[in-house]
Amino acid sequence: MATMAECRTALDRLSDNLASADGDVRGAVALNRSLSCRITDLDVTFTGRLENGRITVLDHHPGPPREKAEIRLAMTGDDLVAMVSGELNFAKAWASGRVKLEAGFRDLLKLRSLL
Repeated sequence: MATMAECRTALDRLSDNLASADGDVRGAVALNRSLSCRITDLDVTFTGRLENGRITVLDHHPGPPREKAEIRLAMTGDDLVAMVSGELNFAKAWASGRVKLEAGFRDLLKLRSLL
């Protein structure tokens, strides 16, 4: 099971990957939205912002999200680490229910290029 530190490192690496992306991916993450990432097996939620193509983690706390972020993710720590390292395909994980993504309709349309 991934630790909280490994999950935080994975989120930082994901932010770096998004910041260096180009094309459709860069356009998909060019949003300014609040973000939460619930790590279900650790029962912790990281909160922050997706802004200028980067994820900035602002806080973490035990349990589910305290406020409804505009983009909400939920998964196990192992799945987060595996996705960021390229071992787990996001689209397949999302389609199988291993990863949950919730957002407004327009944001989902924009984020679909990540799939």
